[in-house]
Amino acid sequence: MTEHELIQACVLKERSAQKALYAKYSGVLFGICKRYVKQHEDAEDVLIETFYKIFSNIGQFGGKGSFEGWMKRIAVNESLMFLRKKKSIHLTIDNLKTPVIHEDLTVEGLYEQDLLKLLDHLAPGYRSVFNLFVIEGYKHREIAEMLGISINTSKSQLIQAKNKLKGLLKKNIKAVAS
Repeated sequence: MTEHELIQACVLKERSAQKALYAKYSGVLFGICKRYVKQHEDAEDVLIETFYKIFSNIGQFGGKGSFEGWMKRIAVNESLMFLRKKKSIHLTIDNLKTPVIHEDLTVEGLYEQDLLKLLDHLAPGYRSVFNLFVIEGYKHREIAEMLGISINTSKSQLIQAKNKLKGLLKKNIKAVAS
């Protein structure tokens, strides 16, 4: 079954097509949810909400752009909505004298699971902005609109997230070297 046929079958609410779509994309979408939502069980709940939205709105997918990209955006939005409902996104502007990181944060040699563990140490606001900017590829203007913050706050949150990750990486490297 092609992707187009699968989508059309899901529009018709065929259970086998919905099951196939879930089997094909649940891993990828769960990974997105887990990057934003720290607790495994909460990420599973967000995934279920994501698929509910996908199946409820699949008829609105116009075929413009990537279907997987459309679903990923729903997963990101559902994750952010979950954090807002839990009031977990605390966006703060820490001391503005924080040094700016000019070099890129390098994560060579890190496995995806290692990076996820490091992201778990970030405050939800830092983690959300870092995910949206670095992993999802959104611009600061888009992040600001999605989170209801200023562009400068988005930039500040990213700097703080990178600084925190850099410190965690240094701490982990020292621990491994000892």
